[in-house]
Amino acid sequence: MRRLSGLLLAGALMLLPAFSQGHDGAHAQAAPAFTFDGDIALWTLAIKPDKTADFETIMVKVRESLLKSEKPERKAQAAGWKVVKDVKPLPDGNIRYTHIINPVVKGADYTIVAILYEGFTDPTEQRALYEQYRLAFAQNYGASVGTIVADLSKP
Repeated sequence: MRRLSGLLLAGALMLLPAFSQGHDGAHAQAAPAFTFDGDIALWTLAIKPDKTADFETIMVKVRESLLKSEKPERKAQAAGWKVVKDVKPLPDGNIRYTHIINPVVKGADYTIVAILYEGFTDPTEQRALYEQYRLAFAQNYGASVGTIVADLSKP
């Protein structure tokens, strides 16, 4: 399951160039959705060390897009999505970020660029957001998606 999720994530990230043409949001929605099947997802990627502020700005924009959406699943995504930045750099100097998605919104598209394009429909702004994200991105480490088998916070 983990390998399959990693492959799906890699495929979703490879779709980024499809969004770089500065087309409207309808174009972004034409790409396959990046979804998670389990109850919880841990999605890890590396960001270039000099681009962490850009990446964090992108995540603020993702939150803004999710919250201003009229789709209830988008608001639910925002409620269950946290991003953690590692305290120390990786050996190559990049910075690891882990998206903690709990609970996963079944069937919801977690493609960052698609979410951005949905919330920001001006083609010039879309292109700028895409470039900011693309230039910050260093590497995908994959995703671990599963079901909760023990919740130690509950009796």
